[in-house]
Amino acid sequence: MDHFLYRDGVLHAEDVPVTDIAAAVGTPFYVYSTATLTRHFHLFDEALEGMDHLVCFAMKSNSNLAVLKLLGEMGAGIDVVSMGEYLKAKAAGVSGDRIVFSGVGKTRDEMRVALEGGIRQFNVESEPELEALNEVAISLGVTAPIALRVNPDVDAKTHAKIATGKSENKFGIPIATCREVYARAAAMDGIDVVGIDVHIGSQLTQLEPFRLAFTKVAELTEALRADGHNIRRLDLGGGLGIPYERSNDAPPLPLEYGEVIKETVGHLGCEVEIEPGRLISGNAGILVSSVIYLKNGEGRDFLIVDAAMNDLVRPSMYDAHHDIVSVVEAEAAVDQHPVDIVGPVCETGDTFAKARNMPPLASGDLVAFRSAGAYGAVMASEYNSRPLIPEVLVHGDQFAVIRARPTFDEMINRDTIPEWL
Repeated sequence: MDHFLYRDGVLHAEDVPVTDIAAAVGTPFYVYSTATLTRHFHLFDEALEGMDHLVCFAMKSNSNLAVLKLLGEMGAGIDVVSMGEYLKAKAAGVSGDRIVFSGVGKTRDEMRVALEGGIRQFNVESEPELEALNEVAISLGVTAPIALRVNPDVDAKTHAKIATGKSENKFGIPIATCREVYARAAAMDGIDVVGIDVHIGSQLTQLEPFRLAFTKVAELTEALRADGHNIRRLDLGGGLGIPYERSNDAPPLPLEYGEVIKETVGHLGCEVEIEPGRLISGNAGILVSSVIYLKNGEGRDFLIVDAAMNDLVRPSMYDAHHDIVSVVEAEAAVDQHPVDIVGPVCETGDTFAKARNMPPLASGDLVAFRSAGAYGAVMASEYNSRPLIPEVLVHGDQFAVIRARPTFDEMINRDTIPEWL
């Protein structure tokens, strides 16, 4: 469910006509719904009711400060994967004891900043990382709370580029050998072993891979406790998918996901962390674009819009589907015809959809890409020297620009020319 609905024939973001936002900020732009973000966070929070838990928003899906502040004020923790994300989470008002630091390539500088600024835990992904963290913690006179990320060798049944829990993936420590690594960690003066971390992938549409992975985590918890470790926290990652194609069967609900967690690890008495990103922010945002031209080609027509692959890379990178709709609702009786929806970037890969049935559209008409709140703005670039596009947050009948579009001068002036040129 989201809060982007037609009223009087015009798509609204909550109570704001999308046409009003377009007139104020220009296209293309992202717009997020406060009501949808709030609802989706609470769905996860309620799914784990009765368990000691923390819902940590995976900010790699959407790192805007306003979004982080909104979720943080509701009690969310934040899952970060870089120093920049850590500092943005802190800038949004999230305290260090609610920030989890994940990622396979943490540097010593990142470790130092997080230890000095406060951190809930590091999810450690390798033995070299563990050794480096121990050394940094000792140099600061502190201990670093850690969970080892274990790789359970479970097929998440998702896109190969976002699967993270199989043995050939770069993530985590093989579950078959991790007891030895836990023993090493426990002997380190700068390390405090608090739990286990697992994350098997993103955009999962079935519960069975979660069940398999969490069952392995439960067995490992009991084995590690038998080895003398005080395992008191389980970070079960995120990955629950969203319905990008509304005609398809919907993925499992957070409530069903929560039941799997309770069934597999609920008996262990551990605090549970989960790290949803896409399901909280994905359907909470849309990308709005204007039609530039309708180009009639040989055997196909092209709808050329002012958004491009640098603004929303998912279709180009993952062959991802986004529903694309006219902002002004087409009458039911209007005939639709197939068009390729493309952007202006000089790459054939700058294609959002092929042979997509759309109502008649003309230059200046607005279209909306649904389910664009996750991995949209955060993955954008200035390819072809196209400025990053604005982000807008709606709250009821109000809206505010939460990241402005840079001017061309601002973009150009970031470069410097050396004296010898």
